[in-house]
Amino acid sequence: MPDVNMTNLKPILRGGLIEPGDAAYADACKLYNGMIDKRPLAIARCADVADVIAAVNFGRDNRLPIAIRGGGHNGPGLGSVNDGLVIDLSSMRGVRVDPTTRTARVEAGATQGDLDHATHAFGLAVPAGIISTTGVAGLTLSGGHGYLTRKYGLTIDNLLEADVVLADGSFVTANKAENSDLLWALRGGGGNFGVVTSFLFQLHRVSQVFAGPIAWDQKHARAIMKQYRDFLPSAPEDLGIFLGLKTVLSCEPFPKEYWGKRMCLLMSCYNGSEARGRQALAPLLDQLPDPWFNWMGTMPYPAVQSMFDGLYPKGMQWYWRGDFVGTLSDAAIDAHLEQAAKTPSELSLMHLYPIDGAVHRVDRADTAWNCRDATWSMVIAGIDPDAAKAGAVTQWTKAYWDAVHPFDLGGAYPNFMMDDEGDARLRATYGDNYGRLSVVKKKYDPMNLFRINQNIKPAA
Repeated sequence: MPDVNMTNLKPILRGGLIEPGDAAYADACKLYNGMIDKRPLAIARCADVADVIAAVNFGRDNRLPIAIRGGGHNGPGLGSVNDGLVIDLSSMRGVRVDPTTRTARVEAGATQGDLDHATHAFGLAVPAGIISTTGVAGLTLSGGHGYLTRKYGLTIDNLLEADVVLADGSFVTANKAENSDLLWALRGGGGNFGVVTSFLFQLHRVSQVFAGPIAWDQKHARAIMKQYRDFLPSAPEDLGIFLGLKTVLSCEPFPKEYWGKRMCLLMSCYNGSEARGRQALAPLLDQLPDPWFNWMGTMPYPAVQSMFDGLYPKGMQWYWRGDFVGTLSDAAIDAHLEQAAKTPSELSLMHLYPIDGAVHRVDRADTAWNCRDATWSMVIAGIDPDAAKAGAVTQWTKAYWDAVHPFDLGGAYPNFMMDDEGDARLRATYGDNYGRLSVVKKKYDPMNLFRINQNIKPAA
């Protein structure tokens, strides 16, 4: 490790500093993806904005690589760094809801569960992901999509303002009136431009939903995928519905007779009553065979948001690849089914998340997120709790992606990208917005201090 004296930083951090040799160090180093092991020089547990400013200044002045950790869910482990400084925001979890303006001020260490808990008390929500332990910051900065996206857009489409600590240690607010170029870049451009310490979101009326999984034998998947593809354009936007090729886990609460069998899953969430939800799904379900199980029911929105939490705890082996998908041709479906039949573990999966509807009503130049004409955001994830399976799940994911990528668009949701995919993939993801992002990067982070991410290089 580099010889850096931390004594000047430790006394000025209210949240504390964790270093090698400290009792808390080993646990603090653990990442969501157990496939990745990194050993930072120090972890600055920030309690407030002043701590963030101090940590940024110290890391910059000592020429340390800096990683930013919010909720800590990042797939390629970019919330940590070997021999560098981790700025850990996980203690900054406050959420303040203003029911009059229907907005929420959210600190950057908050999880999706923190946000949903606070907003649900007012019958409100912001579009976000599908796992409540996901960090709000990382999800938002790369775009953010979930059950409410078809009606209310991406998470970034509901981002009104952000507070940011820049590379020079200064603190700025980015909104439409001030630093609007920075706000534009933060809406999909990742953590390239500074350390966001809080977000201001627009909220929407969401309370009880009709939601849950419906599972079929995977032998029906070809027919289900075709019907789903044809149904989606006319489906009410209050219906969020993603498709998965998965395996029934060999554990409760799944019916024992289906344990270990491959399935095709439709996971739905209708923002409204059960009667209207059933009506919305009828044109699709009436065309399909009887499922193995249908667990849809009326529940609070936070319940569906946390439904999968227990299946994906911290520390498992993960390797994933993503793509934006425009059309789902019959040939593409055949390629999916061939690869899905080879899953190396019960947890490995492919999901197609719809990003149509409201997402398409935002111009590609209005935010850094460029792919406004895609129909789905796809993820292929090889997952297993056993470290000995790391090679197998990685190999399967890459082979699956190689097979279906020729049918897909050029880029992917950055949160579904590993750090070995190269600069060309990132440029394809941002398309003609990449040049503008590079200019904003040069303005706010000209020395590329914030580079432990899906990195956008400063313009020359």
